[in-house]
Amino acid sequence: MLRCYTKRMTKKVAIYPGTFDPITNGHLDLVARAEQIFDEVIIAVSDNPRKNPLFSTAERVALVDQATKDIPHVRAESFDDLLVNFVASKNAKFVIRGLRAVSDFEYEFQLASANRRLDNNVETIFLTPLEANYFISSSLVREISYYQGDISSFVPEHVEIALAEKWASKKNEDD
Repeated sequence: MLRCYTKRMTKKVAIYPGTFDPITNGHLDLVARAEQIFDEVIIAVSDNPRKNPLFSTAERVALVDQATKDIPHVRAESFDDLLVNFVASKNAKFVIRGLRAVSDFEYEFQLASANRRLDNNVETIFLTPLEANYFISSSLVREISYYQGDISSFVPEHVEIALAEKWASKKNEDD
């Protein structure tokens, strides 16, 4: 007699963590790639004041939400816990991390190894962006925008506007 076993279909949820201060086209490239692989992608915006972000957590979540509004099955949430705890709270198993260059690998490998040690159910998936986005980082975008350089090819328009407004308000505070 032939037995049919049905495997319980579970939703594949991936967490893409970071500070996203601000979200860049490189981040969005990885989100779009991850969305093709997973049923749901949660962009986990870190509420880590030790990183001294330019934008508040709520502002970063709003910027991410607006940037991803047309990408199905993607949402942003903030978190202020160990990543593995957030992953477990979302019934996820996968963590998405981007690798821009070989120099990213050692740090990302350490994080993935630590996360696996903390919770061996967490799998880290490394994705690489398009070559045009390899060099883009949030810190580079902040630096260029601070000096009013053209960041239009690095970030969505609403992020470019938000950065200009943020720098203007900070300069007014300093006056």
